[in-house]
Amino acid sequence: MGSMSFFFDRRSCGALLWAVGGAVGVAVALAACRPIQPPPQGGAVVLPSPTPTPLILLLPPVVQQPPTPVAPPPAPTPTREALAGPVTVGLAASLPANWRSQLQAHLASLDTVTGTPVRLLEPPILAEVLLDLRPASQALAPLAERVFAVAVPFATLRDDIGFAELTAAWQGAAGSPMVYTSLENLALLRPLLGDFGGTLTPPDALLAALENNPGSLAVLPFDQLDPRFKALTVAGVNVLSNRFDRSTYPLAVVLEVQGPGAGALYPLLQNAIQPVTNRDPARLTQLILTGVTAMSRVTALRMDQKGYEYPARVISDVFAAADITHISNEVPFLDDCVADPTENNLILCSHPNYWAALAALGTDIVGLSGNHVNDFGREGARRSLAWYRENQIPVYGSGLNVNEACAPLLWEHHGNTFAFLAALAFFPEGAWATNEQPGACYYYHNQEILLALVRQLAQVVDVVAVELQYTETYTPFPTAAQVADFRELRAAGAQLVTGVQSHVPQAQEPYGVSDQGGSGLISYGLGNLFFDQMWSWETRTELAARHTVYGGQLLSTELLTLVLEDFAQPRWATAEERAEILSRIFAAAPAR
Repeated sequence: MGSMSFFFDRRSCGALLWAVGGAVGVAVALAACRPIQPPPQGGAVVLPSPTPTPLILLLPPVVQQPPTPVAPPPAPTPTREALAGPVTVGLAASLPANWRSQLQAHLASLDTVTGTPVRLLEPPILAEVLLDLRPASQALAPLAERVFAVAVPFATLRDDIGFAELTAAWQGAAGSPMVYTSLENLALLRPLLGDFGGTLTPPDALLAALENNPGSLAVLPFDQLDPRFKALTVAGVNVLSNRFDRSTYPLAVVLEVQGPGAGALYPLLQNAIQPVTNRDPARLTQLILTGVTAMSRVTALRMDQKGYEYPARVISDVFAAADITHISNEVPFLDDCVADPTENNLILCSHPNYWAALAALGTDIVGLSGNHVNDFGREGARRSLAWYRENQIPVYGSGLNVNEACAPLLWEHHGNTFAFLAALAFFPEGAWATNEQPGACYYYHNQEILLALVRQLAQVVDVVAVELQYTETYTPFPTAAQVADFRELRAAGAQLVTGVQSHVPQAQEPYGVSDQGGSGLISYGLGNLFFDQMWSWETRTELAARHTVYGGQLLSTELLTLVLEDFAQPRWATAEERAEILSRIFAAAPAR
């Protein structure tokens, strides 16, 4: 579960004014309520006006600082006692040129600080201390590290590569896939994979090379991934995981101090290489976004029969491991809700006891853009919103009025900042919030406001994530109108645009760092999560999108594939089922 910097208390509503980007006198009116905790930089001004119209007011400047990278620990101040006498140091020939130059400059400064000669020696093998590269799995006292990923195009069925296969391909063995990498990676990867027998390619040409040679591989630094690539697991180890252990991963290399004088010299060399790492866990966030949840009808009956956590039992460990776990809940929570498994019943609710299933997933945030939020009337919606508030569950997409419903939910984790927005682009009209009545934020009544809000938020936070409850279809192909609306949000600055309406998995559309708007993903539909649609194979198949954000940038999206059983409980898809689900949605991608 994630850590929240602040969210909006729905008890006190109005137009939240937040200065954008530090520009003097410029503020954007966000339809929202007062923050329970203030933003980390500056504050918020709350006005009582119920109007959803954006306001531009003159306010003192509020500067929203970008996330501060986690700095490595400072090097200890060297002292004369740190070294017992002159020390000779060798730089292994395997070191890349930029590391060698940084080390030479740092070593040259040590004489002045320590008063003890530190001399570079050639050949390096004769030195008391050797600075050399070695696999992270063998490291004892690393000074710096670089972590690499094996990448293929996003629309690839393959998920893993064995280390022996990768090594053979890297060295150009006959019958192996072609491997592409850029020149600056060779020195760092040689201790791990041996001499390179593939094709050198500039970083900005890697994707084109992969697409022009199906089945080929790219090896690139972890922090150079973007969502157009799929990062393969290597020997079963996932470089994207927020539980990543570099000592178990075969594509991590470190700089290490070796030799009898290593203990004395090591503290003096800390931070000599910058950056120390290209994969700092304190800068990484994993966000899971999900599709339709409606714990009603037969799903509700099964929960009453088999336990309230029943839907989550198979998949909870993976979902709960995310830093931010999202649920799109279609229906109100009401304490007098009774399971009604009547076929085709469309008046839906969930009992608060059913929250146990979402709690088991580690749910952090809940989008309420579903067209069933007012199935039990406006009063039912008020009661449900009050229940979320009383239980301190952050929600967005619905509210006591249209201002609240269209408000963003702001979030921070590991220095990565997020804004979540949700809207209903479908009927019935009775589900739409008004100036005085609760419901979901209706997209087309507030479209220009929401697009302007996305543009403003994109200047303030790292990731703007918008979810739309759109026209329901039962095909993996998005409609032309859906493509146009989702791409418009993307063009406005949303890194993630997700359809939460579709009861079947739909097409995905990744964007790279070099694309207009930077890295991002449009997910036209994820299918169901907890819902009872067992009547077709397509409605039983499900996606969840696990997004990895690093240093404020969306690096990668993993598509988790599930299959519904017993009207209530998803399980993980088998390898064959996963291939079928992914093939279906990849084939449905709209033309770019």
